[in-house]
Amino acid sequence: MFEIKEGTNGFYVGEEDNKEAEIHYVQNGKHIIIVDHTIVSDSLKGQGVGQALVKRLVEFARTKGIKIMPLCPFAKSQFDRHEDYADVLL
Repeated sequence: MFEIKEGTNGFYVGEEDNKEAEIHYVQNGKHIIIVDHTIVSDSLKGQGVGQALVKRLVEFARTKGIKIMPLCPFAKSQFDRHEDYADVLL
């Protein structure tokens, strides 16, 4: 099992200085974040970690009332697969 932690500009699995997986975003104004990359280490691939990171980011956006622009191909694919994420998609 893995624990998702909140960082300065994203969410990650592992330690702050040794992330095993991460979804990273940059703030664009007060109400938009741009997801620029999602990385999952080989040791965690195939365990749903990337999907869990996107889901956690969607939950974060909902609580903050912000929209997400997924430039990262993996994050974009998750938004394409999950119609229920449409409320936070820019």
